[in-house]
Amino acid sequence: MTNIEKVTELAMQLGARHLAAYGAAKSRHDFTQRQLMACLILKAYLKTTYRGVLEILATSEGLRQRLGFTDKLPHYTTLQKFSARSQVQAIAAAILAELGGAAEAAARREGLRVSAAVDATGLEQTGASAHYVSRSGRVRRRYVKVSTAVLLGSLLPVGLVVGWGPSNDKGQVAEVLGQTWAAVTPARLYADAGYDAEWLHVRAHRHGAESLIRPARSRADGTRGGYWRSRMTPGHLRARGYGQRWQVESFFSALKRKLGSTLASRNPAQLLKEATLKVLAYALHR
Repeated sequence: MTNIEKVTELAMQLGARHLAAYGAAKSRHDFTQRQLMACLILKAYLKTTYRGVLEILATSEGLRQRLGFTDKLPHYTTLQKFSARSQVQAIAAAILAELGGAAEAAARREGLRVSAAVDATGLEQTGASAHYVSRSGRVRRRYVKVSTAVLLGSLLPVGLVVGWGPSNDKGQVAEVLGQTWAAVTPARLYADAGYDAEWLHVRAHRHGAESLIRPARSRADGTRGGYWRSRMTPGHLRARGYGQRWQVESFFSALKRKLGSTLASRNPAQLLKEATLKVLAYALHR
């Protein structure tokens, strides 16, 4: 089975558990919601357009069979309208939670507990990288910011919040971790200095997770305020495996290599949905 076929099958299987068959009782019932959602996931995975994904399906009998398209394909405007009106981000969060829960269950069967690392990255509307924009002297304006918690080892995202940057990383982390703790119970939570806050340590320990967050700053005498922050010395972080935090950066790097770091949409709401689908498509690919 090819990767495209695998992503298609998973999209259909998981979509069936999180989507009603049809969006309205009096609709024409030509296509189910999970078929349309799977098409949107394929669109993101194949880095193509609404028309482009339908052209690919028109030439692939195997994909059409996996999607259950026996008589006809939807029009590209059908996909556009479904994307505009559907709760793509909520559906994606539910699917990611199920995948994360399955990964944790597999770890527990082996007598292990999962750990997670949280971080954020940006997706652009232009092919110019953030580094190029900075070196050219231009101002990096608004971009789509993807914040996620990734399970170490499997590199599956379990919490996902998509919004606008630039912004403080701590502004999205509460929602990301709320989704994470609803799906899994990580033994450890790793984060970089952008998440340095005593309240985040307290919340992690309240949920049974050891927090390992590199401190952003110290007082003039080298000490840090807060009970948990004061414990985050270089030696303590090193002894507790803080180097594993790089795995969340590896996830973002692989996501961008596989599916690209640019977004094609122009509508602000559709940009957020496209970024969400990109992360979901990569999670199914893994």
